[in-house]
Amino acid sequence: MTSYVHGHAAAVLRSHRWRTVENSAGYLLPHLRPGMSILDVGCGPGTITIDLAERVTPGRVVGVDPVGSVIAEATALGGTAEFLVGDVSALDVADDTFDIVHAHQVLQHLGDPVAALREMRRVAKPGGIIAARDADYAAMTWFPESRGIEDWLRIYRAVARESGGEPDAGRRLAAWARDADLEDVDATAGVWCFAAEADRVWWANLWADRMLESRVGERAVAGGHCTRGDLARIATAWREWAAEPAGWFSVLHGEIVCRA
Repeated sequence: MTSYVHGHAAAVLRSHRWRTVENSAGYLLPHLRPGMSILDVGCGPGTITIDLAERVTPGRVVGVDPVGSVIAEATALGGTAEFLVGDVSALDVADDTFDIVHAHQVLQHLGDPVAALREMRRVAKPGGIIAARDADYAAMTWFPESRGIEDWLRIYRAVARESGGEPDAGRRLAAWARDADLEDVDATAGVWCFAAEADRVWWANLWADRMLESRVGERAVAGGHCTRGDLARIATAWREWAAEPAGWFSVLHGEIVCRA
C-alpha cells in the first residue's frame, strides 16, 4: 500500500471524524438493508463504519485500516462494528464473505487501485456490491479567487503523485472498476460544499493546519515544492478565504457501485 500522504496528525483525523454515511456515502444508502454484512476498508477512526452498522443492524460490519492507532480509536467508540488492522491490498478475509465492500477516500492513495478493487471483489459475495468514493482535486473550485489556495492545490497534487497516489481519482473510478473486471458499473458524482460561515471556517482551518502540521507540508518542503514560508502563506490564505462572507468551496467526488 502506498504511504498515506496526509499522515494522521490531529487536523487530518479531525476531518475523518466528521464523516458519516449521510455526508460521505449517501450514494450507498439505497443499497443498505437490515442484516447485511459490510466490510469498510480504510475506515480510519470509524465514524462511517459505525454509522453503517447502525443502519444494517443486526448485520455484521467490519472496519479495516492499516494504522493501529486509528483502529484503537475506532474501537473505543463502541457500538456493534468490529475493527481490525489490515491492508486493502491484501485482506485477511476469506473469499465471498461480505454483501458490500466499501472504500471512502482510499483508492486515490494507492499505487495500484485496480488491484485493490480486485481484492475488494474477492471478498465480496457473488452478486455483492463493491462501492467506492474518491475526491477529484483538479475539479475542486472556490470563490473568491485566491492565489494561496491555487498554490495549495498545485502543491498538494504534486505531493500526492510523488507519494504514489492519484489526487484526481474521482474521474477515474469507473475506468478502474472496468479494468478490475467489475460488472454493472454505476458511476455517479457527489459533492461537499462549504459555504455557511461555520462550514467555511472548519474547512479552511483543517487545510491551514494540515499544511503547517501534517505529513503533506513536510513532504512538500522535502520534495522541493515549496518552503516553510510558502506553507505559512498558504495557511493565511485559507483563513482569509474563510473570512469572506461570500466564500464558497466545492469538493467533487466520483462514486461507483459495482457488482462482484
